[in-house]
Amino acid sequence: MKRTTSLIVAALAVSLAGCIDRKMTITSEPAGAVVVVSDVEIGRTPVTIPFTWYGDYEIILRQSGYKTIRAHANIFPPVYEIPPFDLLSELAPWTYHDSRYLHYRMQEQTQPSDQDLINRGLQMQKQVSETVKP
Repeated sequence: MKRTTSLIVAALAVSLAGCIDRKMTITSEPAGAVVVVSDVEIGRTPVTIPFTWYGDYEIILRQSGYKTIRAHANIFPPVYEIPPFDLLSELAPWTYHDSRYLHYRMQEQTQPSDQDLINRGLQMQKQVSETVKP
């Protein structure tokens, strides 16, 4: 009888244990950029996604008329997620909320003038002719 009671109490304690709700929100200026996180397209800004692991995430933002942004977001764990504290946070009877916010300002893409394109072409032609000399 005592063993059964202990098992029930242990099962209740585990079922009442808290968890950690992790979310990453990515915004941009201007809004509406396509967001790719670690090679997975997740939507357009502003966008909020759940994440499981702490560490380095590759972030790519693309929008027509703006320069593509390639960045790395290194998400460090909070203190309650560092061993041995992580065991206590998993057993706590409440939910921890870990929200991360990443904001990116996109720069407009400028078109080179016709003269700039001609000058670049002449420079490339000169470089090719110098490397191909017999």
